[in-house]
Amino acid sequence: MRTLCASTLIGEFFVIGFAGLVAMKSDDVSMTAVWTVCGVLMLVSLLLCGMVTRPGGIQLGWVLQVALIASGLVVPAMYFLGVLFGGLWWASVHFGRKVDEAKAKWAAQADAGAEAP
Repeated sequence: MRTLCASTLIGEFFVIGFAGLVAMKSDDVSMTAVWTVCGVLMLVSLLLCGMVTRPGGIQLGWVLQVALIASGLVVPAMYFLGVLFGGLWWASVHFGRKVDEAKAKWAAQADAGAEAP
């Protein structure tokens, strides 16, 4: 699960940075505010890569997904990208857990096979 989720979060890191470049063009928001928010969200996405398997890591990832969708208020394309990455996040968590379960099952079977005479 960690690999799939981290891959999604790294993709979000770049999308947030590019969204910051687009948001800079807006006269409604100051450049300082844009880069403060984008910088914090980019840092959170990187830190979450290491926290995915820890308690609360997945929930914090969902908070980041909501923030990504909400950033559509400033950059309308982020509504689409936020929903897209929300779907990728769901798939990463869902299928990552299935892969982890399968690995654990195979490891248990391998251990049981190794113990048999």
